[in-house]
Amino acid sequence: MSVIRSRSDRCPGVFRPWPADDGLLVRLRLIGGRVPAAALRGLVEAAEEFGDGRVHVTSRANLQVRAFPGADGVLAADALAALEATGLVPGRSHELVRNVMVSPQTGVAGGLVDLRVTAGELDSLLCADPLAATLPGRFLFVLDDGRGDLIGQTCDLGLVALPGGQAQLRVGRGWAPVVRGEEAAARLVALARRFAELRGGGPAAPWHVDELSGPLLAPAAPDPRLPVPAPVPAFGPVAGGRHVEVTPDGMDRGEVAELTAGVSEVVVTPWRGVFVPEEER
Repeated sequence: MSVIRSRSDRCPGVFRPWPADDGLLVRLRLIGGRVPAAALRGLVEAAEEFGDGRVHVTSRANLQVRAFPGADGVLAADALAALEATGLVPGRSHELVRNVMVSPQTGVAGGLVDLRVTAGELDSLLCADPLAATLPGRFLFVLDDGRGDLIGQTCDLGLVALPGGQAQLRVGRGWAPVVRGEEAAARLVALARRFAELRGGGPAAPWHVDELSGPLLAPAAPDPRLPVPAPVPAFGPVAGGRHVEVTPDGMDRGEVAELTAGVSEVVVTPWRGVFVPEEER
């Protein structure tokens, strides 16, 4: 599906905040929604000092803060320093392209494989590749650990785990070859590089794989072992922990403290919630 663009994407980040009516809006990207408890507490403290006092979640399992100070699309130096102190800002060059959604309960309960290692490898390979830094801020990787919770989520590139240590790659709306799990991250980065080469530059360049004038690679048939789409996890007790809803108003210091009590990490979900593992509580 060829789409004619007239501008580059403006998806916000730390070094490209969005100027809203109440100040600058900043999005912090998380790999698979994972966020250390200490980092989340530090972020809400920064939001209290510089913003509206709340941390918001997005449908891509990322975090946002808003009403931050700055001028000409640049955060004030002390506000930027506070965000960097959380450890959630990996660097300037690749912060906008670290869009990696992963089954939130992977490695804790259910699924065919723990995708946390694959997601971490994907992030490392992306951040080490200069060409990957040119990907649009809306380009999205989606990794389903075989439970089917994210198989219906639209993506640019992704994978679904299969039995026997394999995974089938996803390319836009279609399917790509089945690969060994240990090679999946490298294959995805190679495809992302290919997209970056084909899209070109300038305001008319495509944002998504499906917007290219031709296929990124020859399509493959869906593997018969693929899972059926799973229902969205309800809020409340779930396998391995609890799924806590986050309202559109976000979380304040007290809510963050309650979420992170007794755990070292929580996982923001694509359903505007937070998965809190139970094993440490």
